[in-house]
Amino acid sequence: MSKVKYSFFCQSCGTQHAQWQGQCNSCKKWNTLREEVVEKPDKKNWKSKKKASSVSKPLKINQIEVSSESRIDTGDFELNRVLGGGIIPGSLILLGGEPGIGKSTLLLQIAMTVCCKVLYVSGEESQHQIKIRSDRMDTSSDQCYVLSETKTQNIFSQIETLAPELVVIDSIQTLNTDYIYSSPGSVSQIKECTAEFIRFAKETHVPVFLVGHITKDGQIAGPKILEHMVDVVLHFEGDRNHIYRILRTQKNRFGATSEIGIYEMQSNGLRAVSNPSELLISEKDEKLSGHAVAATVEGIRPLMIEIQALVSTAVYSTPQRTTTGYNSKRLNMLLAVLEKRAGFVLGTKDVFVNITGGVSIADPAIDLAVIVSILSSYHDIDISEGFCFAAEVGLSGDIRPVPKTDQRIQEASKLGFDTIVISKFAKIGKQNESIKVLYVSKIEALIKALFD
Repeated sequence: MSKVKYSFFCQSCGTQHAQWQGQCNSCKKWNTLREEVVEKPDKKNWKSKKKASSVSKPLKINQIEVSSESRIDTGDFELNRVLGGGIIPGSLILLGGEPGIGKSTLLLQIAMTVCCKVLYVSGEESQHQIKIRSDRMDTSSDQCYVLSETKTQNIFSQIETLAPELVVIDSIQTLNTDYIYSSPGSVSQIKECTAEFIRFAKETHVPVFLVGHITKDGQIAGPKILEHMVDVVLHFEGDRNHIYRILRTQKNRFGATSEIGIYEMQSNGLRAVSNPSELLISEKDEKLSGHAVAATVEGIRPLMIEIQALVSTAVYSTPQRTTTGYNSKRLNMLLAVLEKRAGFVLGTKDVFVNITGGVSIADPAIDLAVIVSILSSYHDIDISEGFCFAAEVGLSGDIRPVPKTDQRIQEASKLGFDTIVISKFAKIGKQNESIKVLYVSKIEALIKALFD
């Protein structure tokens, strides 16, 4: 047994310090250092019985044999898309999100639907509680095993006995190992427990899902190195006042990082949404001003979203600029372009912009729809429900083209829109005869076409 020593770890970035100080030398944050008891024994294998470790040798890249193992189908087409086609054997996937957003529900659904033997380990709930949740979701499986345990040595002992093909850990902040003398959730415990599961996954080619808590700032709790250690980082987000949940990829070593999956929270669990455009566009009994539909793209998925704007006379001396789901600084830029290039006086107006459905979009292709919704509310003139927009607005008032225009036009045509407004300089393929394409190059031309 090696000597036990005390160290100070930054709870934000995980940097180790020899003594306490007010500011972390690495991330420059204040009052984040906490004392932890650290023991450094000889590192053991993840297995209970220690075996002689084999020394790896360098190989020519042409000599490395790649197995023909295919990705594991999760049974959820939204999660498959986000992961790049399924789960890679031996990968470590970290899923983060706010409390109550549905992380455990999502992974329990995956454990019940995937066609392989699954070990679901929970450090937060008992086996009885997990059974109640599965009954509420009205799903059953004879391949899903549930274990309520927090010590990694006991978990690996059960893994050796059961030999699962997929392991789910809920959550990494509740685990502890005998090799570290500190409380669960501390920086050293999280790093060591994650390192043990990495060694297990790479040696056995068994994929592992880790659930991670987040801080009040929206970051995954624990050291930042945790996100560097894993192969995939997923964020499950959404507004509790809405029924939609969005699964985003922040890191993916085996696929794109721009994909999203959309779910609908129901009483019996999460339902994957195959066509979110129909759900994100609100239905109206009568024509209303301040509404415009934008054609956006998230990853390879085209979406039609509704932009709502309200322009009213400012009561106070400083007008309000409020956005929901849209970048407020970009809104200020578009308002300045309207005032400078188109002559609209908005300095005495309150402007509110909202993206319906509780989603957040950063695609610059929705700029044109934002401007149209603002002008529609400003003039109190409704926009035809058959119009949609897909273009970026430059500082000089020019309408700039956006990528994947053909996919946006195809999605708009599929949903029944009869006209799409794009940049004059956009390059598109074969013309779709079921939808009219309106080309504009300046904001002045857009205003003349819609409001004159």
